[in-house]
Amino acid sequence: MEAAIDFSIWALFSRATLPVQSVIVLLIGLSIWSWTIAINKRIALNLARRRAAKFDKAFWSGEPLDELYDKIGAVPKGGSELIFTAGMTEWRRSHRSDGVLIAGAQSRIERSMDVALGKQSNDLQSGLAILASIGSVAPFIGLFGTVWGIMNAFIEIAAQQNTNLAVVAPGIAEALLATGLGLLAAIPAVVFYNHLSVGCDRVIAGYEAFADEFATILSRQLGG
Repeated sequence: MEAAIDFSIWALFSRATLPVQSVIVLLIGLSIWSWTIAINKRIALNLARRRAAKFDKAFWSGEPLDELYDKIGAVPKGGSELIFTAGMTEWRRSHRSDGVLIAGAQSRIERSMDVALGKQSNDLQSGLAILASIGSVAPFIGLFGTVWGIMNAFIEIAAQQNTNLAVVAPGIAEALLATGLGLLAAIPAVVFYNHLSVGCDRVIAGYEAFADEFATILSRQLGG
């Protein structure tokens, strides 16, 4: 009686050829990478929302802007605070020692806030391109491992001149393992990318709305 063939994940991996093993290791690494990015990005988005809500409450509390700016200090926390301090810093720099505004203050203030907004947007969206790439490429990497594995399975069949299931099944199973891992890496990455993209867009939209409102407030003071 022939010994039963071991079809456990480790057994399939250990019997696979070096290219297929490399594909499997690469896909596992990509999967871990995508989960790491997703968890870190989720934490960052939650923190950004909390900080934005806290600052909005302080900003609209009626406290004078200069006092709020001094309270925040040189180390602002959160996107809204960074945009606010960028605008206020340029606002103060736009006044001469005698209190007269330097020409072009409005455009400089808006440009400073746009730069701060752009940096925050880039920080929030960092890593999303990697998730998109993993979601797009991982299935094809797995398919490459499958094709290579099936090719070797047919080579083994030809070498042994035997189409017995015991000869065919292990090679096919090893090949299909690569496809399964490719999908296992790609599907979560695509879901993470779509979910986190929406979250980032909402936070950035909140920053943009605040920047517009703050620019409007400053323009009224400039006009006055």
